[in-house]
Amino acid sequence: MSNHFPRRLIGAAMLLLPLAAVAGEPIPVETFARHATISMPRLSPDGQSLAVRMDGEDGAHALVVFKVSDMSRPVSMLRLPKYEVPANFVWTSPTRLIVEKGREYGSIDKPMLTGEILATDLDGKHQDYLYGRDSMKYGRRAASRGTDRGWGFYDGKPDEPNGHFYMSAESWDSNDQSSLYDVDADHNTRHLIGDIDVADMSFMVGKDGTAHYAYGRNEKFDYVVYHHEGSGWTPLTASQVGVSFAPLESAPDGQHVYAFFSADGGPTSLVEMSETGGDRKVLAPGDFGSVDDIEWTAKPAQPFATTLATGIPTPRYIDPNAPMAKLHRALSLKFPGSYVSFVNFSTDGSELLFGVSSDRTPGTYFLINTHSYKVQKLFDAAPWIDPKQMAERRPMTFTARDGTKLEAILTLPKGAGENNLPMVLMPHGGPIGIEDTWFYDDDAQFLASRGYLVLQINFRGSGGRGIDFEQAGYKQWGTGIQNDLIDGVKWAIAQKFADPKRICIFGASFGGYSALMAPIRAPGMFKCAIGYAGVYDMALLYKKGDTHQSELGRNAMRATMGADENQLDANSPAKLADKIDVPVLLIHGEDDQRAPFAQFKAMKAALDAAHKPYEFLTKPGEGHGFYSEKNNVELYNTLQAFLEKHIGKGA
Repeated sequence: MSNHFPRRLIGAAMLLLPLAAVAGEPIPVETFARHATISMPRLSPDGQSLAVRMDGEDGAHALVVFKVSDMSRPVSMLRLPKYEVPANFVWTSPTRLIVEKGREYGSIDKPMLTGEILATDLDGKHQDYLYGRDSMKYGRRAASRGTDRGWGFYDGKPDEPNGHFYMSAESWDSNDQSSLYDVDADHNTRHLIGDIDVADMSFMVGKDGTAHYAYGRNEKFDYVVYHHEGSGWTPLTASQVGVSFAPLESAPDGQHVYAFFSADGGPTSLVEMSETGGDRKVLAPGDFGSVDDIEWTAKPAQPFATTLATGIPTPRYIDPNAPMAKLHRALSLKFPGSYVSFVNFSTDGSELLFGVSSDRTPGTYFLINTHSYKVQKLFDAAPWIDPKQMAERRPMTFTARDGTKLEAILTLPKGAGENNLPMVLMPHGGPIGIEDTWFYDDDAQFLASRGYLVLQINFRGSGGRGIDFEQAGYKQWGTGIQNDLIDGVKWAIAQKFADPKRICIFGASFGGYSALMAPIRAPGMFKCAIGYAGVYDMALLYKKGDTHQSELGRNAMRATMGADENQLDANSPAKLADKIDVPVLLIHGEDDQRAPFAQFKAMKAALDAAHKPYEFLTKPGEGHGFYSEKNNVELYNTLQAFLEKHIGKGA
């Protein structure tokens, strides 16, 4: 474990005062181009230590451990190779952690787990390689694990921190099977506690330490749920678990389970039920949106509050008189306009790590003693952000042309009023299962700081509304989804929010696709289009995309985007460039593996062939979204100048 991490980053991470802009001047671009230095805090079982992810400016990432009594300097630091991240880490005892490694492919993409799991003591000693592709090279058991290679994933741990955790694994030698192990992280030993002849399954372990459920999408991309009964697995039917079901945690009695549930494919509810589907009780119903975040008590964990995936997150208490509900409500009153999230407790429940975040700040983390109620501030996620300078984000709803009710999120430029504003439509990525939320958004806040109204739409296919709503976006990339975006613009105009003569579209990943596709579907609506790390040739993505490397990935693509090449071409901006009637800006990382640089080249060549005007910004060494702060500053300045030219004061 190395401590050679830039000390200036550690010092900067501890700063608690935001950097204010000079009155009357725009907020510096650098404010939005910076990455949060510290994130993902986890409190140790004894409440004495805090593990966090720390990110450097050069693509270096580390797991860092602090004593909560002294957050000014780290106890230890586990640095990972460039672009590899501690994607998840868990305390298995007061002195030991396990780390799931991930790889970061760009700033707009979540890290992808590599299937490798490491272990380390809090002081950086006794590091070990527990499972993964290099099991036969590293770790104290390497000599005896020559064929022990595969993908391993954290799948829970016992209520009492005894040094063990549960790991689901898929061996490269038997990729049609999923296994579950009880792993001793101290001694790097494990024993099998469940397996099933279906690949890519997650497990839920009961209070007895055995696998009770296996669930997930099989190779056909069908969602399946199995319950362990006797000596085998029994598939559960829709009559038992509805159309949508995901087990979360065993109830304290060991006979019931908490789960996300939907009987008909609509928004999911939180339920408590027997393991085979009977004796079902709705603890928190879904509404327009699904039950999303759940607040849990200390072990044995019980849910005490939920929020919905849509709208401004508002806690709904299952039992308002429960002690943790009262504590949560009291803390919420101390932070008006923000959402309080309980991260985790010490084993005895006496120490609680909680976070506070909102639409105007990425968040601040605190420690509270649940007996004395003494509160200690730990750190700000982005101390340079001044919430007073940020814009309001306002969730609203409108109705699409086919009668579907959709959520829109407006970011209103501060001090600009609410009428007849220049607007940027900003579709999210995905498109399936991803959604925009009320919480802080760097891009939206940057655009609002430059005087633009920002419109984000959770179109059909987005997450947070249930499986039927997601599936409504299947094979609708260039049709139904674009109609939803266009209808959202028409709604913003009808509500007098947007000036119809000053509207542009800017999006990343699938949003980049939409940025080029929406102007094709709605000629004359937009004044410019900006595609960032976008997909522009669907057939090329289908043939060469990274998800095409597995049977599950291929079936997922067939289901969600289709496989007919003529249909793919009919919905690809690179094949329809002659229909684009607006100036275009293309932004792309040359090392992008999610939307390969070939996508940029295809779109550029198509615009050239159609004699259409465009500008571009590309960067070597950048992946799916720019990571370098310097490159992000250039990106924002380029974006600002392009918008200014077409819908700003210079238009």
